[in-house]
Amino acid sequence: MSTDDVDRGARGDDPRQEWQQWHEQRTAAVASSYGPLSLTGTYWLSDVPEGRIPAVPGEWRADGDEVVLTAGAEDGITVDGKPLIGTVRLTADHAPIHESRVESAGRRLVVLRREGEWAVRDFDPESPARRAFRGIVATPYDEEWVRPGVFRPYAEDRHVRVENADGKERGLGLAGELVFDLHGAEHSLQVAVEADGTLWAVFADATSGRDSYRFRFLRPAAPAADGTVTVDFNRALLPPCAFAPHFICPFPPPGNTLDTAVAAGERRPAEG
Repeated sequence: MSTDDVDRGARGDDPRQEWQQWHEQRTAAVASSYGPLSLTGTYWLSDVPEGRIPAVPGEWRADGDEVVLTAGAEDGITVDGKPLIGTVRLTADHAPIHESRVESAGRRLVVLRREGEWAVRDFDPESPARRAFRGIVATPYDEEWVRPGVFRPYAEDRHVRVENADGKERGLGLAGELVFDLHGAEHSLQVAVEADGTLWAVFADATSGRDSYRFRFLRPAAPAADGTVTVDFNRALLPPCAFAPHFICPFPPPGNTLDTAVAAGERRPAEG
């Protein structure tokens, strides 16, 4: 189960019970063997022109639209479940982490591409972060944080450059605005539309960096035909980089920092 899937479960007659189930499933997904806590490094191949990544077996080289991986028996690498002795050409992984093609001693070595640059991610179930995990601090369900909203699509998709968690700027696609009332005032968030029609917002608010992580994600369901959509801040999510610093999460785009406090949803990882 991915950490994105558990925030879209069907709602029952008892929203508090539904939220509690969502929270438990979300915590289990984060703590799973190849959840975000297991990411121990993101290595850009442009930083290792010789092809050797410290602590990662094999030799990795970018070659146009593919990555060339070379390994010997001593590297202990398997590709598609078979030992690799020689060379294989790889493209970016899109499957769930536990189904990615390259494995070594239980670690999944995931090929990533962003804006033409190649990287290798090392997911290790024995990571220190996973062993130290104590849960997610989240505010209990409150129906006041469930707000009616409207999605207003742009005439054309927009692309903005935003800083990412690794300090680099990258493009972020935006398809429209999500408009809703909060604390008696109208607010809006710029959102992307996912392949399944659901929305995705990266936002901050007056609690960010103090009572909650510096920014969070919101993933409302697909809007109805008339654009109406439920905005449930009880299901505000911590981004993956809140659990492991090796993710490259985008920061909120301009206009997505709310001038009011959203004291709801996931707030921060629990401290040991």
